[in-house]
Amino acid sequence: MKNKNLKRETNWLLKEKYEGDLTKAAAQKDIRRLKKGEPVDYLIGFTRFLGCKIELSQKPLIPRPETEYWVKKAIEEIKQTSKKKIRCLDIFAGSGCIGIAVLKDCPEICRGVDFVEISKKFLKQIRINLKINGINKKRYRIIQSDVFREVNSPSPRLRRAKYDYIFANPPYVAKERKNKVQKSVLDFEPKKALWGGGKGLFYIKKFLKEAKSHLKDNGKIYMEFASLQKREIRKILEKYNYSNYQFFKDQYGKWRYLILN
Repeated sequence: MKNKNLKRETNWLLKEKYEGDLTKAAAQKDIRRLKKGEPVDYLIGFTRFLGCKIELSQKPLIPRPETEYWVKKAIEEIKQTSKKKIRCLDIFAGSGCIGIAVLKDCPEICRGVDFVEISKKFLKQIRINLKINGINKKRYRIIQSDVFREVNSPSPRLRRAKYDYIFANPPYVAKERKNKVQKSVLDFEPKKALWGGGKGLFYIKKFLKEAKSHLKDNGKIYMEFASLQKREIRKILEKYNYSNYQFFKDQYGKWRYLILN
């Protein structure tokens, strides 16, 4: 299986970056890096996410098919149920793939998205991806913040913003499960976007503690998590008095995301 995946990724690399030309020295160098475990998406320099081109030059977390799955569901719901101009929050934004997909796929419905991210590198990445995907500057704001800290800012530019939809993909990998994570992920993807502290719940707790205070009446929160965290997350929801929520599985049959009203 490993050799089969390597062959598939090598073919993809050559097609996307070198027009199929195996003879170029740079292509040979990239293939050697691929064999050492470097993710093919970083070597190519971009990936696709719900029809959007997501550039990866700043090495954010590579968007996952599991995330693409629930974001597609969210966009379908927005199109079916939203009868007004909505405002959304993409928090722990990373590459910006979630908010960009919503902006691009719902041009008549989504008035704007606020992107919240703490890393300066990834803030730059979000700007790059917004430009690549042709998103009008009037339709988004980019906020450097540790979870909601700056979103709570009293400044006239931000105030205490409230949203129709909040999308969250926090760091949620438990460090005690390090041996279960792919070596290529451990070696090359950003640690701060992966590790969620004890049981992987540190950022989930911080997020859920404040999230509903930023949600409009009848708004919804979509949050991704690891399958084994479901029971502990239910306890956190009860602690912070969330009563209307539902857990959902991803395309692989694993508990993966949560919808809160």
